[in-house]
Amino acid sequence: MEAKPDLKTQVMIAARENGISAVLFRNAIARKLGLNITDSECLTLLSIKGTSTPTELARYTGLTTGSTTAMLDRLEKAGFIRRRPNPKDRRGVLIEITEKWQEAAGPVVAGVQAAHAELISSYSDEELETIVDFLTRFTQNVVEHTRLIEESLKAGAAEAARHDESKVE
Repeated sequence: MEAKPDLKTQVMIAARENGISAVLFRNAIARKLGLNITDSECLTLLSIKGTSTPTELARYTGLTTGSTTAMLDRLEKAGFIRRRPNPKDRRGVLIEITEKWQEAAGPVVAGVQAAHAELISSYSDEELETIVDFLTRFTQNVVEHTRLIEESLKAGAAEAARHDESKVE
């Protein structure tokens, strides 16, 4: 008979499974709404933040600036986003979701939102404080290690470029 994993291992497994299920859920939403996953991720970020700059969306989606512009053009043509002038940058724009997006996405996510609200209400305030602390710190760990990986990629690309230049000389 297989031994039950200890509690710390169970937490790590549950966190990993949560991440996987979130990706699968977002993919299903994208398919349901006829979007590719990158466009859907962009709309998800905008739904959470309210507004964003194209540069921030490029960073979030991993797209180049040119690809981000093409994505925003698609989403604007579909009526899911609008561009408006950035009051802090005369040359910049802010991107925001439209009511059309909210009307399209709302019914698709309403069930899981209700289920989550019911689950959350089953915990005491003290338990919720612990959950918030854990999720916040867990997310900070992921953000920090993502940053470190991105930095190592940039350093690796710079080193490869220097290596290529030295071959030419």
